Amino acid sequence: MERAHFIGMDVHKQTTEIAVVTQGGRLSRRERCKTAIPELRAALERTRRPRYAVFEEGPLADWLLRNLEGSVDELMICDPRRNSLIAKDSDKDDPIDAQKLAQLYRGGFVKPVHHPDSHERMIFKERVALYHDRVRNRVRQANRIISQFSRHGVLLTEAGFVNAVERAVSLRQLPRRAIVREDLEVLLLGYDVAVEQEERMRCGLTLLARKNETIRRFTAVPGVKWIRGSTFYAYIDTPWRFKSKSALWKYMGIGLERRTSGQGPVKLRVARNANRCLKNMILGAAKTAADKKDGNPFGEQYRRYIDDGLTPKNARRSVARSQAATMWGMWKNGDAYRPELVGRVIRSDEAN
Repeated sequence: MERAHFIGMDVHKQTTEIAVVTQGGRLSRRERCKTAIPELRAALERTRRPRYAVFEEGPLADWLLRNLEGSVDELMICDPRRNSLIAKDSDKDDPIDAQKLAQLYRGGFVKPVHHPDSHERMIFKERVALYHDRVRNRVRQANRIISQFSRHGVLLTEAGFVNAVERAVSLRQLPRRAIVREDLEVLLLGYDVAVEQEERMRCGLTLLARKNETIRRFTAVPGVKWIRGSTFYAYIDTPWRFKSKSALWKYMGIGLERRTSGQGPVKLRVARNANRCLKNMILGAAKTAADKKDGNPFGEQYRRYIDDGLTPKNARRSVARSQAATMWGMWKNGDAYRPELVGRVIRSDEAN
């Protein structure tokens, strides 16, 4: 049986450091090449098969994955957060990083990062990510304006400057100094651009989502419409990634992880290494469904949790688990939303 070779790649914009480690852990080759597909492919092919390559998630990861996958027996993109404590131990420079990455891969200590199978799915995911970035940008701009008004004793919310009428009322409360008004007008101009960008991205994303059969089915779930359905579809990518509802919930930041040491008590806490965009989306969907008075099963579920003594925060999280499991099941089975099944998809030991 041929001995395997493990290739660690420390990828940068201009160059890539490559380190090849044998199955026994010996460094057999180290080189630097240009970060371009022909050069990288040639560098990989200089190592005998079976060869396995690994590099960390980053802006170039998807591009490299799609162009280098056939050059090795396995190509893995790994989570840099998982590697940091080990890889940053002792000396650090780019060639050493590549060697440590190869050693981590050889030992089975790297955690793979999921990437969409098709280029079209990746582009759709980028559109969803850009929309959420524009939302965060609008919120940042609004908070900066609110802070600036507060410095002059004018206390308001974003509603105080969303339209020309409210804006004029708010500006009249400022000190009568030209420089103060000029500063606010600069900030308000940036806010208007941010609002325009967000609306443009929202309309474009909604048009794409309406063409997708899976997202159309998601919108039947109370609390979920086009943006939330698109976010779930883009970031989960495929329901077959997760072996259980518990794994899905932890990835979305709404599941519980257990921690104990020695004979100490078992502690439960919400999973911390989660996808924040998915977490915000599903908790927002849970709040929307809980606030509705139309008799939807998630709203009824929320009120039952409150009656049982759960805090509103924990009740919303439990409803979010139920919504996520419902959408996951619909996706796996190709089913339409069936409200009569809500409540059967959440485990009792996760409802606290």
